[in-house]
Amino acid sequence: MPLRERLGSARARACSFRRPPAGKLISKSPQAHLSGSVRPGRRTRHARRVCSPTISVSRCVRLLEGMKSKEPERSFRFLRINEREEKPRRRGLTEIRGPYYSAFGRRHLEDLLETMGNYVDSLKFAGGSFTLMPEKAVREIVDLCHQHDVLVSTGGFIERVLAQGSEAVRKYVAECRKLGFDIVEISAGFVSIPTDDWLRLIELVRTSGLKAKPEVGIQFGAGGATAVAELEAEGTRDPSWAIAQAKRFLEAGADMIMLESEGITENVDPWRTEVPARFIDELGMERLMFEAADPEVFAWYIKNYGADVNLFVDHSQIVQLECLRAGIWGTKSLWGRVVTYKEKTD
Repeated sequence: MPLRERLGSARARACSFRRPPAGKLISKSPQAHLSGSVRPGRRTRHARRVCSPTISVSRCVRLLEGMKSKEPERSFRFLRINEREEKPRRRGLTEIRGPYYSAFGRRHLEDLLETMGNYVDSLKFAGGSFTLMPEKAVREIVDLCHQHDVLVSTGGFIERVLAQGSEAVRKYVAECRKLGFDIVEISAGFVSIPTDDWLRLIELVRTSGLKAKPEVGIQFGAGGATAVAELEAEGTRDPSWAIAQAKRFLEAGADMIMLESEGITENVDPWRTEVPARFIDELGMERLMFEAADPEVFAWYIKNYGADVNLFVDHSQIVQLECLRAGIWGTKSLWGRVVTYKEKTD
């Protein structure tokens, strides 16, 4: 029976959801879909308040149907495009940058996710921008992302928090959990920290019920739009050391490794293309995400590693990137050349 008929015409009857008893879960959070478990005490906020006697039956129907089908079907479905794994996926992940180079909030993000949400797997705050925003605005962004099965990452701000001591770090991780973040990125582009301390941070994040995502790279001073001359003066580290670190992080329970672009494909000439190749050879492509917030860079990754490579881009680049992944558009070197093969499953 269609959902509208089952709801009936009475508004009170149609919208009769009750708040569950304390501690009872209504639906799994996005990170629970990935891990197969539900974080204790976590509720999906939008599910609790999706219907009330004050909204219309038609609005209630649209919201419930949206919860059921998550993302709408694309238009022009008779035209073939490269098939993508459905969410939650483990390959072909796209993480987009949140507010930093441009300011935006819930309304802009709502437009973005309404049109391209099916292709966004996570949103990453940059530069600790959430510390400047009203708490309500941060919560709205986080909740909206979760409605579209998009995980939310802190970005690498923890290295700034580290300078304020261990108590500040513990409070920071606890606040991230309280606000609904899913991923805590652990980076050290500007600071030097022993590997064992990294491992303790990973354990802290994991025991707090969040995903740990270390960022590694070969460039000292990476992560803050530092001038090329300054980066050259800082120097680079041996990729073997960064790979060895990444291996230990994964063994300690890190969910994925982010590979910093500076010194590899950013602020360096020529590109160090052998570095991502070595990481992939040692760790496997599914455990890696590559920073590629430049059209030439993400086009290079897709050209060399295919449509299923995991990439981090700016939010303004999501359409251009997905056109490449889908094989429907691109530059001369990629036009009509990006293809995939997926087995059909019932």
